Amino acid sequence: MEIQDINQEIRNKSLNRMDKKSAAELSASWSGEDLLYSGKGNAIFVILPTPGCAHALSASGGCTMCSYIADSPLENVSSNELVGLFKENLLKHDIKPKTAVKIFVSGSFLNPDEIPHDALVGILQILSDEENVEEVVVESRPEYVNEEVLRECCDLIPDKIFEVSMGLESSSDEIKGYKINKGFTNADFERAVYVIKKLKTDYNITSKSYLFVKPILTSEQEAIDDAVKSAEYAEDIGVDRISFCPATIHKGTLMEVLWRRGSYQPPWIWSILEIIKKVRKIIEIPVIMDTAGFGSRRGPYNCKKCNKKLKNMIIASNLNQSIPEEFECECKAQWKVDVEYSDLTRSTINLTRNI
Repeated sequence: MEIQDINQEIRNKSLNRMDKKSAAELSASWSGEDLLYSGKGNAIFVILPTPGCAHALSASGGCTMCSYIADSPLENVSSNELVGLFKENLLKHDIKPKTAVKIFVSGSFLNPDEIPHDALVGILQILSDEENVEEVVVESRPEYVNEEVLRECCDLIPDKIFEVSMGLESSSDEIKGYKINKGFTNADFERAVYVIKKLKTDYNITSKSYLFVKPILTSEQEAIDDAVKSAEYAEDIGVDRISFCPATIHKGTLMEVLWRRGSYQPPWIWSILEIIKKVRKIIEIPVIMDTAGFGSRRGPYNCKKCNKKLKNMIIASNLNQSIPEEFECECKAQWKVDVEYSDLTRSTINLTRNI
């Protein structure tokens, strides 16, 4: 059975079990300290409900690790409601000087079937009037990135940085195709980055690459190596910023099925630190490491003695773009064994945790 068939079967079962929620119930926002291009600042994160990621709803079943479609009402949401929900969530927060607004739609902001044109215009017009907003960050798959839509977005917010974040996940087409089921290749991603780079002469536009740490069927050593290679690739083709997303177990995904069967585990936090140390030595563009799910049963985990300390170290290193200081814990020896023998055992779980 092809991975697309397996993925779609799991996705359909999950969607059938979903409790239907209204668009208002699914919208959310939060804020916190973040790293902007101008330095340390504030970020406001806004989740908007849309019909759902087109890739996830397609015959492919979407990506093997992602369940963000569960945050969608799975039906059209009017432009007026989307703009109203955005404004309502934005105004819940103090828009301080040096603020970035990051818009998440559980899919592609630039896909008109997910965000109608009128909603896109209305949202960006609201942000255009906010003088303290320096950056507007949206997410999109590369197939929706074209010169026409980017020019319109930039024209609507002429005094702000407009950043398009795309989930490259890995520089390996084999990993994207057979372990993540991403649905596009490096060539597709490079085309989108080229379009963005071409517009830099006219606009303050940037690109960000999401890189996924430890897809399914990947050992601990492979995960580290692929993350470093992918960061080098992203910088080489002209991406302006990188955000690593270490694996967490989402409900209703192939990754969760393998995890429940004992055939997959998220990466060690030690592996995350190793990636940061290696990448920050060779990459000049800003690199952020997401810490969502750290220390939880479904996320990157070391041991109860060091989970929280290392998470805080990584958050600080994101803001300072520094290499975290050396840290020791008795569980580090277990991690070293897993990494050393992962290529020999071809294991995608952390063997020493089961001893």
